[in-house]
This record gives sequence, structure tokens and C-alpha cells, in this order.
Amino acid sequence: MKRTIKFKILSCNLLIVCVTGLIFSVSSYMTAYKKVNEMATNSMAYHVESVTSVYGIAYDEMQNILINCTEGELFDLRRVGTLTSVEEKRAGLDYARLAGNFCAVTGYGKYIGRMSVFNVNGVHVSAGTVLGSRDDMEWVLETDWFWEELEKDIEYYPLDIVDSPFYRDEGSVLPFVCKLSGGGAADSWAAIFLSPKLYADELKEKDSGNEMLVVTWRGERVAAIYEDAADREENDALIKKILASEEDAGIFQEKVHGKDCMVAWNRETKSGIVTIEILDMEELKDDRMLLIQTVSVILLACISIGILLSVFFGRMVRRPIEQLVCHIGHIAEGDFAQNAALEREDEIGEIGRCINTMSGQIEQLMKKKVEDEKEKKNLELQMLQAQINPHFLYNTLDSIKWIAVIQHNSGIVKAVTALSKLLKNMAKGFNEKVTVKEELDFVNDYITLEKLKYAEMFDVQVTVEEECLYGAKIIKLTLQPLVENAIFAGLEPKGKNGLIRICVSRKEECLEVVVWDNGVGIPEEKIKGLLTEDDNLRANRMSSIGIANVCRRIQLVYGEDYGISVESRVSEYTKVTITVPLEYGQERVEKEATV
Repeated sequence: MKRTIKFKILSCNLLIVCVTGLIFSVSSYMTAYKKVNEMATNSMAYHVESVTSVYGIAYDEMQNILINCTEGELFDLRRVGTLTSVEEKRAGLDYARLAGNFCAVTGYGKYIGRMSVFNVNGVHVSAGTVLGSRDDMEWVLETDWFWEELEKDIEYYPLDIVDSPFYRDEGSVLPFVCKLSGGGAADSWAAIFLSPKLYADELKEKDSGNEMLVVTWRGERVAAIYEDAADREENDALIKKILASEEDAGIFQEKVHGKDCMVAWNRETKSGIVTIEILDMEELKDDRMLLIQTVSVILLACISIGILLSVFFGRMVRRPIEQLVCHIGHIAEGDFAQNAALEREDEIGEIGRCINTMSGQIEQLMKKKVEDEKEKKNLELQMLQAQINPHFLYNTLDSIKWIAVIQHNSGIVKAVTALSKLLKNMAKGFNEKVTVKEELDFVNDYITLEKLKYAEMFDVQVTVEEECLYGAKIIKLTLQPLVENAIFAGLEPKGKNGLIRICVSRKEECLEVVVWDNGVGIPEEKIKGLLTEDDNLRANRMSSIGIANVCRRIQLVYGEDYGISVESRVSEYTKVTITVPLEYGQERVEKEATV
């Protein structure tokens, strides 16, 4: 079956619309589903945090009450004595009333089982919602947990849950215990026994329908809602995992009770109370089904619209495309005549105009190609001719060198050899990378020539801190312009013997080369221009490459973070520092790989 352009346009357009609709639908579903999860996550995190904040407020109030009771001489049990005299009994009633007032001023007074102030002699005053007896404090002093509670810092007092020590109270309490200060505080303490009902009531007040647990910093349950007895062992493992975390809050997904669940938790830092909420992910199923239905409707709508658009688009595009195909066929057969009917007022018409323009230029391009081939051959001949001149110069210099050797003129031999090497290196180009050793050899050849001219008016010292740096790579003709500048701009104006130092070193992952001279120096106002202008170039210099040119070449090859810095002091010295990335030649890499 022949697939026409109409069929292809219809198929492609339908495929594009369907794929686009599918991608949009899937993307919308994923985005919406992610949003639902984020909302559920944020809601759980906020809910757990809000419950924990209430516990924190209650804790702060209990802590403030206890601090107020223990500081100063608010309670002096010496006045109570053994409660035998009227004065002692009146003091006891006053203290009991004061303790009751402390319980009443807080909004959580109904959850204070007992608030007691007592001493080692068994004297105590107390108030609260739980019935007490004269022996309560003796029982408290006999417990192990009482002395452990005294070791805690009142500012950060982690709560524990213990069996209630009070008369006819078979429940549990969370004790706050603190030693009294002041003159009558010898072996005297104040304690608040908080009921776990506070935590249970808050869970019921903010019931979200999810399973929630409240535990101490040791993992002991204080309150729970919707927890089955059969799940306690698995929940204990979950609690242990959460308590092992160093974070104060968190949320994660985990398999709990055989279901995929989201677990959120929050820790009250001072009391150590941890609130945990467990959400069954199946509860989000209704939201997912609604998303799937919405996305399906969108996908079907995209497919329907795609079919309609494909039919319309195929009819509109097919005819002008057929005309274009026909005209291109004529061009392929050698007929370059233009067809004005192709130049419509739309994108296809623009293609038609381009084709007409193209057909009119093809013949000219074919002629131009013939002319270009002729010019190319002429250029090749010129290049071959240009290669003859340097080789003739090298051969001539070589002949002069051997004549000087025969005549035992070592000065001419030395000068001609250095000049020959310089010319050969310069003829090879400026932007290739060479090793530090090769660049130093090149500089040495240049110095050899300059010393002949200046009659040993300057000395050069070269220092390479590490042997391996000889193999490091550097752009060719980087050091010679700097040495040349040191001679002509630094030492020559000084008019007496000078010194040039070249130091190669490693600075972290960079290669640093310093060219220092003790010439006339550079004024501070001219240093910036030295790196940005090329007015220091002179045609009579060896390389005609200025410092700014060297800096720009380095930055073009390695980036703006590298280049040249100049430091100078007039009449004392000039220091030029080159910084480039440290890299080695292939020979070193292969050698290290072999080792």
C-alpha cells in the first residue's frame, strides 16, 4: 500500500496529538498525585506539630510553677513542723491553699494529680485532683525513680511515666521533681505529678481519624488512639526507630501493619515527649481514582480533537506540498525555471520563494565552484613556494655555522645556532602548547642572542621547584616576551648590570611562573594599562608580542580566571606572575600509567 503525503500528515499529526495528550495526561496525573501526597504530608506534619505544641505549652506551665515554688522562701516547711500547734496547722493550711492556687492559675490544673512540697521528715503540703494520704511522700521517697528525677536539669527536664504513688490511684503519672532553695530548703523538694489524661484528651480533641501515639523519650507510652493491642509489638519497633533519629521532627513512608503508611512524628525538645501519627495510604485511594477519571477524560478529548485537526490540516497542506514536490522534480532534471505559483502568503509559500531563488542561483554556484577550484590550486602553489624560503634560510644558517666551526669561531657558532632554533620554533606557530623545559630552552636561546648584543650586561637565574614541572604544559612563546620586556623596559634604561629571575612552581592545582627583574620598575598608574593595551609592542622586538597579548592568549585558551599579574616598585623591581592550570604532556601520563 502506497503511503501518500496526506496519509503521512494525518498519521503524524494524530500521533503527535495523541502522544502530547498522553504526556500531558500522565504529567497532570503525576503532578496532581504528587500534590495530593504533599498536601497529606504537610497536613500530617502540621497536625503532629500542633499537638506537640500544646504538650509543650502544658510542659512550660508546669515547669514555671515548679520553678516558682522552689525558688526563694515561698514554702518554708519549718513553719509547718509536725502540725501539732495551731500556728503550724494554720501554716499548713496556708501552704496547701497556695499550692491549690498554683494549680488553679494554669489552664491545665485539672491534669495535675498532685502538687506537693515535702521534706525528708515526711512533712508535706499538697493539692490536686487525686486523693492523697499522709504516707504519700514516704512512698515517693522510697521509690528508685524519685532520686533519678532529682538528677535531671529543670531547664531541660525529660519526662518519664511511673506508677502513681498516691492513695487509691492505680493509674500512672509523669513526675516533675526539684529541690527547694532558700533557708528552709534542707532536704526539701517540690513535685508536680502530671496525669497522662492530658495527652489522651488532646489526641481526642484533635482526632484526625488516624492512629496516633504519644511516648516518652524512653519509648514508654503516655497515650494512644486507634491503636490495636495486636499492633503494639510492631509499633514498639517503629517507636524505637524514631527515637534513634537525631532530628526533632520527620515524616517518611513505611510498611506498617501490613499496609503502606505515612508516618509523621515530632519531638518536644525539653520534655522529650514524642507524638507519632500513622496514616494508611489507602485513605488517599479516592483522591487517586478522581485524578484517574479526570486524566482519562482529558486524554479522550485530546485524541478527538487530534483526529479533527489532522483531517483539516491534511487538506490544507497537501496541495501546496504536491506543487513543491513537482517543481523540485523539474529542478532535479535540470530545469531551473521559476514557478510564481509556489510563492504563497504563508510558510509553504516562503519555501516556494526559497526554491525559486535557489533554482536561479544553482547555475551561478556551479560556475563559482569551478572558479574556486582554480583559486585553490593557485593557493596551494603559493603555499609550496612559501615553504621554500624558510628552508633556504635554515640551510644558509647551517652553512654559516659549519664555516664558523671550521674557522673555530665559537661566538658565531653559538649565535647562529640560537638564531636558527628561534626561527624554527617561531615558524611553527604561537598558540600550540609546549613543555616548560622546551619553553625554557627557547628563552635560553633568546638570552644567548641578547647577551651578545648587551655584552653580558645582565644575568639570568632559572629555578624549577620540582623536577616534574619540567614536563608541565604551557603556551608557546609565553616567557620570551616577558624576558624581552624585562631587558628592554627594565634593565636597559637602568644602564648597569641587572638580574632576571625565572621561578617555576606549583600552587595547588595551578602552574605559576614568575619573571622578576631589578630594573627601573613600573609606576603604579601604568600597571593596569600594561595588561590591557598593546602599545608596548615594537616592530624591532624579537617576537613583537606584548604582555597584554600574552595575557589575552592565556585567557582565550584557559579562561578569564587565569592570566598575568604585575607587581612593581619604581627603581627597585618588577615582578610578573603567570598563572595557568597545571597539566602535563602525554609522555608523562603514559609513564605514570605504566608505573
